[in-house]
Amino acid sequence: MRSSNPVFSRRGFSRDNGYAGFNTAPQAGGAAVGTQGNPYAQPQAGNPYAQNPYAQQDLQYGAPPQAPVTTGRMTMDDVLMRTGTTLGILIVTAALAWATLPVDDANISRSYGIAIVAGLIGMVLALVQSFKRKASPALILSYAALEGVFLGVVSSVVDNRIASGAAMQAVLGTLAVFGAVLVAYKAGWIRVNRRFVGFVMAAALGFIVLMAINLLFAVFGGGDGLGFRSGPLGILFGVIGILLGACFLALDFKQVEDGIAYGAPREEAWLAAFGLTLTLVWIYMEFLRLISILNSSD
Repeated sequence: MRSSNPVFSRRGFSRDNGYAGFNTAPQAGGAAVGTQGNPYAQPQAGNPYAQNPYAQQDLQYGAPPQAPVTTGRMTMDDVLMRTGTTLGILIVTAALAWATLPVDDANISRSYGIAIVAGLIGMVLALVQSFKRKASPALILSYAALEGVFLGVVSSVVDNRIASGAAMQAVLGTLAVFGAVLVAYKAGWIRVNRRFVGFVMAAALGFIVLMAINLLFAVFGGGDGLGFRSGPLGILFGVIGILLGACFLALDFKQVEDGIAYGAPREEAWLAAFGLTLTLVWIYMEFLRLISILNSSD
């Protein structure tokens, strides 16, 4: 399991590791098919779970090997605790930025400048963590703090100058998407397989490229660029962005599930927290942008 991220490279599908949940059914007389690309499962001869009396039976019937009852293995509690810590820091710094960086006419330029600098540094830290092989809690928490400053100012601007209550609506929308995807994933309505992953990655790449082109046209040509972030097209792309975020949540849930099933090291819980935070920030920003467009077109 590697960190999930709809913006940056997703280490879970990169060159140096496979995806733990696919093609795990064993071939006759051999180890599970998915073990070669799985960063945690290994062939039976070197099975790290061999001390578990049920490990070989699990492999025989194609079930993910259960991690032995030892310390040092990732659990759901680890993921929840680290995700709560990361999101908690982000929320606190967002609230502080909202309260201490005013966005009235006299101060908006200074507040925006601080927010942009914080956002850029946070993006660099996120990129560094995305390409690291191991989780760095310091990097992840620093990213969360800086991203919170950026979100706090942007949310304050939208809420106070464009659409009153927009921030709370975006929060509620993000929570609704999270809950809906979690229910759909646990009920088996969303099946994360290679086809699903390929489709989501291709769609996300195309989306990001279009947004980058639109930004370039807006910077050098003025106005709204190609119009992908305003008017009817902006609404359409806002909905698409939210749907992509929902798809990435499903990938995040799958990575967490597989990491626990295959006995990922405990520090991998930080990568799960990092990925979930990135995805939730993506969804929140898409909701905030969509609300802004809808209110601007009134």
